[in-house]
This record gives sequence, structure tokens and C-alpha cells, in this order.
Amino acid sequence: MSDPESIGYQTPPNSTRFRKGQSGNSRGRPKNRRREIPYDAVLGQMVTIREDGRERRVTAAEAFLLQLTQKGLAGDGAAARASLDAIEAARATRSEVTSGLSKIVLFSVESGADSIIDALGIARLKFPADEARVRWELNPWIVEAALERLGDRHLSEDEQREVWNATRTPIKVSWPEWWSCLGE
Repeated sequence: MSDPESIGYQTPPNSTRFRKGQSGNSRGRPKNRRREIPYDAVLGQMVTIREDGRERRVTAAEAFLLQLTQKGLAGDGAAARASLDAIEAARATRSEVTSGLSKIVLFSVESGADSIIDALGIARLKFPADEARVRWELNPWIVEAALERLGDRHLSEDEQREVWNATRTPIKVSWPEWWSCLGE
């Protein structure tokens, strides 16, 4: 018995096979199946940020751009490029620039504040080879200069202890008369 319609493994009957030029999904792809990510809903949410010890509410998009800009100014080249691209995109969508800025100039330092602190001799890295224990210690001269700038204001005991522990060689500092935290 030689059957012209062979039926078996990987050979379904001709009547149930897909027709040439006809989709296997007769109803087609459901509409709105792939929805776009709700950027407006997420980035439009209000969040609380803290700047200089003060809290204020901004949109998530603004908070994101502020964070990106801070990283860019600290020397992160990728963040700087991304924030500049975002600024240019925002400018392109607006029909009129109201801020009066015609050019943005960004200077980035090799690796942020760390390279400046080291170059000026303000502080020294305590464990330069160990990335897990990154810690800067202030040089005595910068501590003395900072204490002179305080004028009549005195630091609390906790603040004094923190300054003492952050100073590289605290015994070399000529501490003011009101200073009470010595060697704790």
C-alpha cells in the first residue's frame, strides 16, 4: 500500500498543513500587544532630592539629568556626553530658546576631584593600592587653614573627633585654644 499522502513524524496530513502564502496565525498579531515603555509616567513622577542640606521636589527626569550632570562635571566623560546630548535634544524640541545660552563649555578634569586634591597636596590617599579601603587623609596645613576660616564658630565634639580622625598627622596641627578633642 503506497499512500500518496504519507502521514507520520514531521509530516502532518495535507489538509492540516499551512497553505502556501497563508499565515499560520489566521487572526494575526493582537493589536497593542507590544506597548511602549511608559517613559512619561515614570519620568514625570515627582521625587524628593536633597541639595546643600535642603530638600526639594522635582520630576524624576530632572533628578536624573541633575545626577548625570554632576557626574559629568566630576570628570565622567560618558556622563558629560550624555548630559550634553540630552540638553541638545531638549533644545531641539523647543521652538525658542529662552535661557539665552548660546554655547556650553565643559571642562573635565582627568579623574575628578581626586586628582585635584592630590595635585594640590590637600590630602593623601591612605591605602592607594587597595580599592576596597579608599580613604583620604587631610594634610595638617589644610586643617589649620580651614580652622582659621571658621572665625568665632566652634566645632562640636563630634565634629572635632571627625576632623581629628581625618587628619593625616594630627599632632603636627596647631589646634586652636577652644579645641577639646586631642588624641581620642
